[in-house]
Amino acid sequence: MATAFTHLALHVRDLEACIEFYRDYAGMVLTHDRNDKGKRIVWLAEPGREKEFIVVLIPGGPGRNQIDTDFSHLGFAVESIAAVDAIAQKARAAGLLEWEPRQEPYPVGYYCGIRDPDGNFVEFSYGQPLGPGAPIQ
Repeated sequence: MATAFTHLALHVRDLEACIEFYRDYAGMVLTHDRNDKGKRIVWLAEPGREKEFIVVLIPGGPGRNQIDTDFSHLGFAVESIAAVDAIAQKARAAGLLEWEPRQEPYPVGYYCGIRDPDGNFVEFSYGQPLGPGAPIQ
């Protein structure tokens, strides 16, 4: 039997702020919205990938105080270096930029990191061997 990584569930402090963040910065769309025992639970996905991989947001989490030396993160590939720079500029203006844009050797590529409303680091990259901008081998 094949195994597929289908979702990541995050227990978040502020559900609405996290929905807006992932819509605004990562272009994700709401694909499922339900009430389970009085709690609103939502599924977000990249447009066109709704049946491949989702992020589940569950309210009532404690929040995360991720320290600077903890490089745990969610990673999103974008279509260009300019797209990384635009996200960094927007995040910088909002006080969310954690890692300034930088170029690293393959396979890391060009990336920046921002903090979501719950305190998780989120990376936006170009040139990794995954997603848009993946170099042809």
